[in-house]
Parts: sequence; structure tokens; C-alpha cells
Amino acid sequence: MVYRCYTEKKKGFDGQASNLLHDLREYLGIKNLNSLRIFNRYDVEGIDDNVYKQARILVFSEPQCDNVYDEQLPYFPDGTVLLAVEALPGQFDQRADSCSQCIQMITCGERPLVSYACIYAFEGISQSDMPQIREYLINPVESREATFEKPATLKRMYTTPAP
Repeated sequence: MVYRCYTEKKKGFDGQASNLLHDLREYLGIKNLNSLRIFNRYDVEGIDDNVYKQARILVFSEPQCDNVYDEQLPYFPDGTVLLAVEALPGQFDQRADSCSQCIQMITCGERPLVSYACIYAFEGISQSDMPQIREYLINPVESREATFEKPATLKRMYTTPAP
């Protein structure tokens, strides 16, 4: 079973979102951008429900600084545009690997599979602003736009290339 949670920094701890909001307004000239929220999305497979409950507050979030949402993002006002960014397949994802190692230390068992994506929620922009924002946030050498669907499994199957 794949478990999913989202974390978001609480007000006052959301410096990354504030800085990115400033950069998009000032450097890209997107003046109509009203607000920006950043969510970290974690998918984990290979653990049971009790371990997931521990991991969501010990590994995926800091309870003092983060809000945690299970399975679904919170409600957004109409007009909010979402963008999800994840590492390319085969690209090392340090955040996902660190989470996997931490969960393994909690359980003293097998290392679970963990995947990570960053979700950006923009309020006040139009779809015409998105190409410029995508180009700014996605480095095509290491990352790509992610889907919002929850996978049935995190196991990746690769075909063996011909010699």
C-alpha cells in the first residue's frame, strides 16, 4: 500500500515560499501573483499503518513548524494554479533517500520506498504566466513536472536495453 502525505510550513516558518514569491514578482515580473504556498509531497510504500503514523510526524514533518495533510491537499480558492515538480527517473533524490533511511532506522527493518515531489500553489496568476514559471522552477537536467495521481506502487519497472 502507498501512503501519501503533504507538509506545509506554518506562517512564520514559510521563508522559502516568501522568498520565491518575491523572486517571481521582482525578477520574472509576475506582479499579479498574490500568494504562493509550497507543499512537500511524500509517497511511501513498504510500511504498515503504525509506522506511517510515526513517520508522518518524525520524518516527513516537524510538528512545531509544519502542517500535515493526509492523502489530499487542503482546499484552494478558485483560480489557484498548481504545479508539481519531481526528480527525473534515475536522478538521485536526496530528500526521498533520507526519509527512507530514517524510516528504516525507526523500524530496524527493510528500507521502504519513498518518493518526493514539491507542489507549488499560485494564487492570482493566469495560465499564460505558467510557461515562464515552469522554466524558472524546473531544471530539465534533473527534474520534471509531476502528476497529481497517487501511484498504485512505487516500484519502478525498467526494460533491459538490447546489447
